[in-house]
Amino acid sequence: MAKCADKKFAIPGDQIVDLIGKIGACMASDKITVDGLPVGWMYREEPIDKVDNGWRFFSGTEDQEYVDDPEHLCFFDTNTIANYDRGIMPYLGLPVGVELERGEDGRFELVG
Repeated sequence: MAKCADKKFAIPGDQIVDLIGKIGACMASDKITVDGLPVGWMYREEPIDKVDNGWRFFSGTEDQEYVDDPEHLCFFDTNTIANYDRGIMPYLGLPVGVELERGEDGRFELVG
């Protein structure tokens, strides 16, 4: 993973508020946290450790080359990503294996 602390995030750390409490860490693309794009695609996989909750967040504009470069991905407290896009909050209790994509109406739909 990239040195996340060296990045210029779209939302400064001192502006992050507690929306969902501590539910673990997730991975998110720089398209969300640096470029400020909304979450367009999210899925939950088996966590890699006890801190990870398995959620992975992408804008949906990333191509495979972008995603394959670990410099574009960082782990965050999931509350941080909820600050970037509150639309994810109703889905965070869904189980491992779920995949959601944001439709044209702005709502997430189950896919896959």
